Amino acid sequence: MVDRALAHVNLPPGLAGEIKAVNSVLQVQFPVKLRDGSYHVFKGWRAVHSTHRLPTKGGIRYAPNVSQDEVEALAALMTYKCAIADVPFGGAKGALIVDPRQHDAAEMEAITRRFTRELVEHEFMSPSGNVPAPDMGTGAREMAWMADEYKRLRPQDINHLGCVTGKPVTAGGIRGRVEATG
Repeated sequence: MVDRALAHVNLPPGLAGEIKAVNSVLQVQFPVKLRDGSYHVFKGWRAVHSTHRLPTKGGIRYAPNVSQDEVEALAALMTYKCAIADVPFGGAKGALIVDPRQHDAAEMEAITRRFTRELVEHEFMSPSGNVPAPDMGTGAREMAWMADEYKRLRPQDINHLGCVTGKPVTAGGIRGRVEATG
């Protein structure tokens, strides 16, 4: 898709490669103890396509069949969408291989909080640098857990409410967010 579009524009040498390249990708694997006492190792990613504008912005996807390639492509699409709409963000996207239908709320909270810890500890989540949002398989509930975990890990950050978007109003979100994103 990108190559087809780039064929119609006259870019300086090397710029096409810069437009297509993903800036950075974090891959994480971590265990979570499930309610039955067993442990499961979860795998996930957070890709940052472009930091030409900060913060970077993009959803967190929970799905059983997501891949790093998909995350990188979706991060690039976020950059392009923000640029076309003249929204001052770079593009990012995250995903975790998990089927939310296979876990109860307590397990999903533990999984989400652990994923959040990985993102924060590796500097892939912050109000001024990399801001997640809901995507397929996630919603306001997961964003509230992520925001709470971020605040627990970074209590000195006075801007902690800006670490994610899509939170419930009761957790610092804004009215009309669901309607605004379609």
